[in-house]
Amino acid sequence: MSSKKKSAGRSLTPSGSSAEVDRFMSSLEHSCKPEIEAVRRIIREADPSIVEGVKWNAPSFRTGEYFATTHLRAKSGVGIIFHLGAKVRQTPSVVIDDPDGILKWLGKDRAMVSFKDMGEIRDRKSALERIVRQWIQHV
Repeated sequence: MSSKKKSAGRSLTPSGSSAEVDRFMSSLEHSCKPEIEAVRRIIREADPSIVEGVKWNAPSFRTGEYFATTHLRAKSGVGIIFHLGAKVRQTPSVVIDDPDGILKWLGKDRAMVSFKDMGEIRDRKSALERIVRQWIQHV
């Protein structure tokens, strides 16, 4: 019998759910915890197919495959690494319309968005939502 649970498209299983990330976040000691929570909310709300879990010891997001992971080791602020999952694939370069220029490309299929503080998160919320919606089309 499967232990899968679905609640408004957010929970998958006890090991891949918002509840798991909530537990992870409650024990996380990080100077940018409110900013991490704000970014987490923006990504989840960008599309109803997005669910979260703890992957690579950080809040991570997926549709069918993980596509974004919170970068918790930044010295200041908060970052999100966009990727195409853990498996190496032969894939063409990801093309994302980024008129605000918030993506820093780390490779043809990997990019990062960084926010220095809550004000920058608020100012770039729409840009982040657009990037998330486009990125999940490649996963």
